[in-house]
Amino acid sequence: MTTVTLTDFRSHASGMLTRVERGESLLILRHGRPIAEVHPATREDDAWPSWKQPALRLAAKGAVLSSAILEERTG
Repeated sequence: MTTVTLTDFRSHASGMLTRVERGESLLILRHGRPIAEVHPATREDDAWPSWKQPALRLAAKGAVLSSAILEERTG
């Protein structure tokens, strides 16, 4: 784990977060005292987040789905 001051972290946040993306952990100090640890995010697997997964496909046998929905709304 790499130790950095808050001032250094603020000045070089983008580069330090790139290091975290590559697997490095950071300990951030303010006035010599630890205030935060930054670690790479853990993933259960490489599955896509739910908002990126394919949408649910709806289908109705023997009828066009949009017609069935319109009939339901007007009926």
